[in-house]
Amino acid sequence: MNELNDSIQEFIIIGFPGYQDRNSRFIIFGVLLTVYAILLLGNLFIIVIVLIDRDLHTPMYILMSNLALVDVVITTTTIPKLLAVLGTGASGISIAGCFIQTLFCGSVTAVESFLLAIMAYDRYLAICKPLHYYTITNNSVVFKQVVCCWVGGFIALTIPLSLTFRLQFCGSNKLLHFFCDHSALLKLACTDTTINSYLSLSIGMSLIIPLIYILYSYSRIIHSILKIATGDGRLKAFSTCSTHLMIISVFYIVGAGVFISNRIPGTSIDTRIMVGLVQNLFPPIMNPIIYCLRSKEIRESFVKTLKRNKIFPKHN
Repeated sequence: MNELNDSIQEFIIIGFPGYQDRNSRFIIFGVLLTVYAILLLGNLFIIVIVLIDRDLHTPMYILMSNLALVDVVITTTTIPKLLAVLGTGASGISIAGCFIQTLFCGSVTAVESFLLAIMAYDRYLAICKPLHYYTITNNSVVFKQVVCCWVGGFIALTIPLSLTFRLQFCGSNKLLHFFCDHSALLKLACTDTTINSYLSLSIGMSLIIPLIYILYSYSRIIHSILKIATGDGRLKAFSTCSTHLMIISVFYIVGAGVFISNRIPGTSIDTRIMVGLVQNLFPPIMNPIIYCLRSKEIRESFVKTLKRNKIFPKHN
């Protein structure tokens, strides 16, 4: 263990400071467990369907399944520990475990923003360059892009987190959050954290670049759609990117809500923590719902799989 951290052996995750009574913890635990189970089943359903159905082995569905994997990882990194805190009071987490949780949560969030940008590029090719789509992109190209997203996301968080690990933690070890959030860790440091704060802010601001690219891609997409002569053609073109648009909206609108709420004077700690929890849970639970409602291929693949396994009878 780093000698600078010898004075503190573990951190204590408080969860919700204003809701420490047994009834409140039980209610939050029940709601959280239900939501986590639903989003886990929904995202694993997407991953499994894409894996077993060869008809879905296309660039868009490879990206979609990776986005579902991101949702599983980011929630599994934080929610089981919070459930343990609420259910059994096991609020302690080792220093190494805390930093691993911080690394995965921050890195996978970055991976998600990168994946959304690649999905925007895929939709741009499909609508603006349909005749050249399969000459520009294919499964191999997308696989390499996905690997770059995962590697890039983890590299982006490694440097600030390594600097944070070198800080001295010698005072309170109580984290006023539902997980080991990087900003919450910095508040517990006994030494100067100015460089850490500026570096984290710079990396956080750099994640706006994928959003800028997404907006640019969709400005080109909308321009192309408006040039289509027939109404049916415009509707069909828009339907090919509507699912992705909804997923982007959920991710960035919720993220913007968290950013704004954290800067409203007088906002209680419990409110800020709850808003952060919504950011952690809402996109992962909404994405499978959006996929299933908007993607005809996913629904047809599900029915085909059930019939293949004789769960649904075949009708002549």
